[in-house]
Amino acid sequence: MMNISQHDMTRATPVALQAIQQKPAISVVGLGYVGAVSCACLSDLGHSILGVDVDRMKLEQIARGVAPFHERNLDTMLAAGVESGLISTTDNLVQAVCDTDVTFLSVGTPTAKDGGCDYSYIEAAARSIGKGLARKTEFHVVVMRCSVPPGTTLGLMTPILEKISGKVAGKDFGICFNPEFLREGVAVDDFYTPPKTVVGTTDPKTANIMRQIYLPVDENVIQTSIETAEMVKYVDNIWHATKVSFANEVGRLCKSLGVDGHDVMDVFIQDTKLNLGPCYLKPGFAYGGSCLPKEVRAVAHIASNMGVDLPLIQSLDRSNKAHIEAAIEMVRRTGVKRVGVLGIAFKPGTDDLRESPILEVMAALTAEGIEIVAHDMAITSDTPISGQMGYVRHGSPGLQALAADLPDILQEDISDVLKKSDALIVTHANDTYRRAVARAGKRPVLDLVRISSVTQCAENYEGIGW
Repeated sequence: MMNISQHDMTRATPVALQAIQQKPAISVVGLGYVGAVSCACLSDLGHSILGVDVDRMKLEQIARGVAPFHERNLDTMLAAGVESGLISTTDNLVQAVCDTDVTFLSVGTPTAKDGGCDYSYIEAAARSIGKGLARKTEFHVVVMRCSVPPGTTLGLMTPILEKISGKVAGKDFGICFNPEFLREGVAVDDFYTPPKTVVGTTDPKTANIMRQIYLPVDENVIQTSIETAEMVKYVDNIWHATKVSFANEVGRLCKSLGVDGHDVMDVFIQDTKLNLGPCYLKPGFAYGGSCLPKEVRAVAHIASNMGVDLPLIQSLDRSNKAHIEAAIEMVRRTGVKRVGVLGIAFKPGTDDLRESPILEVMAALTAEGIEIVAHDMAITSDTPISGQMGYVRHGSPGLQALAADLPDILQEDISDVLKKSDALIVTHANDTYRRAVARAGKRPVLDLVRISSVTQCAENYEGIGW
């Protein structure tokens, strides 16, 4: 092994030597932003770290305890790791795998010419890691930390490792996807107080090794599938970008109206139940009711009148309609001509039909000659809807189209819905409808609400977003 930073281990403190003996040695491949921070922080936790890169300048800087970029406290921590003998560097990835217990892969994944992900660095690193695995008899864990599309770790990297090493993932070596959530400028702080620690694995031994690595900074490691862990990284960043864009659009609109956007958002963020909490952040059906659709349109109208371009806010209605169309297409694919709908109010526990998105689905299917029957826990054929009709003319074409036929469409007994339908659409989650679905037999069940926390596995079941 060519070790640019060769330290005499007799210089290491007793505490450092004890840590080396007790904790897995980690090779960190790619000494860019994530890799360099990982080297510093993991060495501070007592791990022997071997930094790996093809860039000699980065290797030499890390070996001297110098950060290759500006990041608060990183120089100090790298210097401490080098001084203690816990950090060394090399350009020999094959040997680095042989000399460590865990390999963190943090190489670049730049945008490819077609706009997708360039996998060339991952593939090259995987080939070298595979050669290292072939030389080992001990169980070794390979941890992907790059931002990659779901399926990359198991579908691209793992086959290369297995082919070159001649070993089997999950049995002879471990595979993990461990996304990082480090913000530039406060990355060291984020390592020690992480917003969350996510570990995607396929075997319990790997999961336990990863939990032990992160135990000093997070006792509540989230263990999940590799694919989920891969997607979480993308979704987090998309959400952050969405928040930035949303706040900026609010600011532009407020400015045009002579309102202080910071004052508005200072009040907005104090609501940690609805605005900054988990509400509304689970895949399900389209939004509806008397407030959201109406007020999205109103704000878009105000912006248009003021000459303010709000692409995000103004696209919400289009996004909602696309989700409704997705539900319609789910029904079309079944080829059935009789459909039962369980839940027609815009949400459970109310008889409010105003802008209920399922009514748009029902109206479209009816127009295509599909027979509809429905049941709702809070609505019967006698429920007065005249008071809701004021919303019909400009806001709820589905309710307008179905209003006269609703008494005939609604069934008092769920058994009648089952008898008169060849497929079921479920929009409300309750035990009554779960029991009805259990009686559905082989007919298609189209779930728009996630009636169970456990994904259904039956061939006739399809969720709209899962």
